[in-house]
Amino acid sequence: MTNSLPRSPILAVRALRKSYDEGRIEALRGVDLSIHTGEFVAISGPSGSGKSTLLQLIGGLDSPTSGQVFFQDSLLGTNVDLDTYRSHHVGFIFQGFYLMPTLRAIENVQVPMLAVKSDAKERAARAESLLIEMGLESRMRQYPNELSGGERQRVAIARALANNPSILLADEPTGNLDSVNSARIMEMLIGIQECRGMTLIVVTHENEIANAAPRHIRIRDGRVEP
Repeated sequence: MTNSLPRSPILAVRALRKSYDEGRIEALRGVDLSIHTGEFVAISGPSGSGKSTLLQLIGGLDSPTSGQVFFQDSLLGTNVDLDTYRSHHVGFIFQGFYLMPTLRAIENVQVPMLAVKSDAKERAARAESLLIEMGLESRMRQYPNELSGGERQRVAIARALANNPSILLADEPTGNLDSVNSARIMEMLIGIQECRGMTLIVVTHENEIANAAPRHIRIRDGRVEP
């Protein structure tokens, strides 16, 4: 009989706390959580529950008040450089798209690539390939204000994939979209996760999206619900 060793999580948080206003506001109150490679995880909770704060800490966009975040068993910010982590290992998708208004779609997708070694031709070819994958082959020369909400979010997804990350973090990715575009975006994200074997973590307040994930984590008042 062969003994199989347990997999190490790609992400883990231990006793994670985050407070604001000199400790008067506690966004997270001792969260413990492990997420493995290739998982699709939804994190839900009411407004102010701490779900977006958790995602920001996992993504290295903010630092905890106390507790630890581990990436592949290495402590984030100590054993793993935050800039390297954000630019090489994590792709971010936000509700507000956050595209640069003065750049065309194909240029927006190239922005994360400036942090890694690549020449201009490689960046342009990679951006074009990703936008074609997103069904935007006829829209890649448009500015963000010339695109619909659904198109802008697809550009944002392409941008998140620019450096081929192992983790995709999406904070309310359908929050600014109608039901048709919302369904399409989630279908695309799930397809990307399955095709690439990525770890996908989606923060959402929509039960339909949360319940579609194989793993659903609920947060309330800064704690993970049992």
